[in-house]
Amino acid sequence: MIFETRPYRFNVGVALFNARGEVFLGKSIPDGPEYVLPGFEWQMPQGGIDPAEDIIAAARRELAEETGVTEAEFLAVTDEWWAYDFPLPYTPSGHRLEAYRGQQQRWAAFRFTGREDGIDLTATGADFSPEFSEWRWARLEEAVAGVMPYKRPNYVKVAEVFGRICPELIS
Repeated sequence: MIFETRPYRFNVGVALFNARGEVFLGKSIPDGPEYVLPGFEWQMPQGGIDPAEDIIAAARRELAEETGVTEAEFLAVTDEWWAYDFPLPYTPSGHRLEAYRGQQQRWAAFRFTGREDGIDLTATGADFSPEFSEWRWARLEEAVAGVMPYKRPNYVKVAEVFGRICPELIS
């Protein structure tokens, strides 16, 4: 057994719910060690947390960077950190995430209050490149079933936690 010495990267995930209780999913553009298998391309927005950055502020920033969404009402945030390891093997490419063994995440839930024509997958930020090629609304169960297998345990926890916190949105 090889002992893994690389740290986890701090990360925030975002469950953005619409008025029908569906969650935003973006079709991932493969990037770095988080490769994507055909049929498992759909995921919720997520991204790194800057040092000393507030979780909710990080979630809002990532949401804006990846989707252009700035009109969203905060609902809840998870208390715990949940980790996942990047899948191996992958071909080293010099990608910045290769310094990490995976990511440890907290998740935030928001209610979308904007207009769908304002969703912009080409939104920009510092050192930003698009994360998604297209988007759709889906039931939270579909998000769990359609994400890459190495991320699925965290998505199951997201569905459980936000199912208890926001049952009116996802029941």
